[in-house]
Parts: sequence; C-alpha cells; structure tokens
Amino acid sequence: MSTETAATAAQVAAPPPADWEQARARVYAAGRAAALPVVTRPLADTDGHTLAEPLTTRTDLPAFPTSSVDGWAVRGAGPWDVVGRALAGNSPPPLTADGTTVEIATGAMVPTGTTAVLRIEESSRTPDGRVTGTPRPKPEWREPGEEAYAGEELLPAGTPVDPALVGLAASCGHDQLRVRRRPRAALLVFGDELLTAGPPGAGRVRDALGPAVPAWLRRYGCEVPPADVVGPVADTLPAHVAALRGALDAADLVCTTGGTMHGPVDHLHPALAALGAEYVVNTVAVRPGFPMLLARVTGADGRVRFVAGLPGNPQSAIVALVSLVAPLLAGLTGRPVPALPYAALAEPVPGRGAYTHLALVRLDRAAGTAHPVRHVGSAMLRGLAGADGFAVIRPGTSGEVGARVPVVPLPLLPGERAG
Repeated sequence: MSTETAATAAQVAAPPPADWEQARARVYAAGRAAALPVVTRPLADTDGHTLAEPLTTRTDLPAFPTSSVDGWAVRGAGPWDVVGRALAGNSPPPLTADGTTVEIATGAMVPTGTTAVLRIEESSRTPDGRVTGTPRPKPEWREPGEEAYAGEELLPAGTPVDPALVGLAASCGHDQLRVRRRPRAALLVFGDELLTAGPPGAGRVRDALGPAVPAWLRRYGCEVPPADVVGPVADTLPAHVAALRGALDAADLVCTTGGTMHGPVDHLHPALAALGAEYVVNTVAVRPGFPMLLARVTGADGRVRFVAGLPGNPQSAIVALVSLVAPLLAGLTGRPVPALPYAALAEPVPGRGAYTHLALVRLDRAAGTAHPVRHVGSAMLRGLAGADGFAVIRPGTSGEVGARVPVVPLPLLPGERAG
C-alpha cells in the first residue's frame, strides 16, 4: 500500500470510543491470543518472568523429619547416655536403645527411633556426663510433608515470579523453571517540537516521555534495550513508517508517543495503515487520554506484534499505559488481569459525563482512603509524581466523599508488593 493510499485510509471516520472496561478486556484477550513462547530458565534467572506451568514440589517438604531446635534427640526415659551427634547435612544412625541420646542441631535430620527432642536450654548434665531434663509434650521437629507433599501444586501457571517464589522453588528442589519469555518493548517518540536535553523554551518543550516510558515498561516486566528507544522521529509519514517497521522487527510491543489524533503532522494512523495493522482499540471513552489506541501487526514470519499509541500529553500517556498496555502485557505473559483494589474517596471527584474519569490519587493504606492530588492537567506530571494510582469514576457518575471506587495502581518493580 502506498503512503498516499494509507493516508486516505486513515481519514475514514473512526468508530465511537470504546468503553474503558470493555477496551481493557479486549486488549487482554488479544494478548492472551498472542501469548509469548514458553522457555526454560535457570532458577536464578527467572525473577520477573511468569510461571508457564504450576509450581509443584519434587519431594515432601520437609523431605525428612528435621529438628526445630538445638538440643538432644532422645529415646525412652532419661537420664540418657550420649552416643553421638546429629548435624545438619548428614543422615544420622538410628537410636536403637532406650536411655540413649545424640546431640542435635536445628535443621538436622531426626534419627530413627527418636521419641522426643529435649531443648538444650531445658537440659542439664549429671556428674557422670548423662543428659537429664523433661521434653515438652509437643514434638520439637517438623514432620515430612508438613509444608507440602511430593507433587502438590503450590502455585498456578500465570503466577509472577518474585524472590519469594524463587526461594520456594529452590526449597522444592527445582534448578530451573518453565516460564513465559519476558516481553520486549520499544519506544518511538514522535514530535519535531521536542527537546531531548536542557530546559524548554522558544516554542519547544522537553521530552518527558522518552526517559519515563521505558522505566514504566520495565516495571510491567518488559525488557527495553536502550537502542530500542528512538526519537524524536521526524514529522513525516515515511519517517514514521520506517521507524515503526524497524522497531517491529525485534519488539513484541512498540509504544509511540504523540500523533494519535488526525492533525496535520499526526502520522500514526496512516503509518499503521501502511503496515497493514488492525486496530484492537481505536480511542477509549476515558478522560484524560481518550485518543489512545492499540493495533495488531502480523509480520511476515506470522508472529503478532502490537503497537500502543500513547497520547503526547504526558499524563494522558500514562493513563494509556495503565489502561491498555498493562492488560495487554498480562495477556502476553499468561497472567490474569489483576483485580483492582478499592478505596474510599476522602474528597469529591467530578465525573466526566459519558466518559470514565481516571483521577490521580494518593492512598492512605492504613485508613483505606484515596486522596485526590493537585496539578493533574493532561500535560502535567507534578501530580503523577506524588500519586499511587488512578481512582476510577465510572461513566454517568461522580465520586462522592466516602464512595468506594476501584483504583488502578501505578506499576511496581518486579518483586515489590504494595504496603
């Protein structure tokens, strides 16, 4: 398709904006349909990936009876003759005679024949060296399978791998895991008016999204090589087509900033047409950020890639990330869409008529409340820098004080958990 034909095709009237919740469901389904391949990774290299199959135990946990305390493994009634030691990392011989004991360390295997473990601090020695004391009635060791039985499913496929999961997998005896490959993302910054260094002035503004969007994408689990952050791309259709084609060669997801409308230098739509892209979502009924889009491009190799068009206004671009990119990446990695937490509004938040309003808020997690922040214009980032997420004010409603509303959290680093 020629660029002229593509430009003509892009002028066809767009459909009405998609409902925000429906748009999220649509892009998640598109991601699941194009889920990334399953790979095997050494355990130490799996943090930030996603389980592609359930995590199960290779043995009972613990695999053998282990002492919970430092003390004495005894058989029968005391006082007991000391006949040896049981240290962690060894298989001790059995206790075969009543009245005998071995010194035992925490985590050591309990000898066969043990009837009790006496804590070291609750024991004493007789003048002839025997051990005396009264064991507690409850056994002081962990039984095999107390935490899990061999073959038991501990976590389902689709679980994000974090340091806690890595440690659990190691305790189960795993040396590697089957995981979904991490998404590779690229960023194309559109706009001749942008500066990449120094203060803004003389009609030119500083590019805030080129440095910021890759960091957000990494927090969603993407790999973003520095070489795949490109821009500003010249405000011409051939430059846009060439930049998109080059980025799509290696990336699973290409994010673009600006150019999502149909102004005189907005070339994203005709560039997508030139590449034979298919819209998954083309504008969303949400404020701010409604001209966001997600398109699907099938390469010559048959592999599906995605282009997420983020509006040029910085806060609107982040709204597009949390609205479309987050559920798309969940689908690509085989994760469920995270359920949104709820919080009570501490102050009123206006509605946006037929549009969903995503309002920046700071959370008081102890009180369970959401507090709207200031400086929240589409082109502003000051409010975003002090916020925890976006309160969702559904179409046709307004947020009254005390109303419990969903909150879309801003992404955390892999392995982080909200406090």
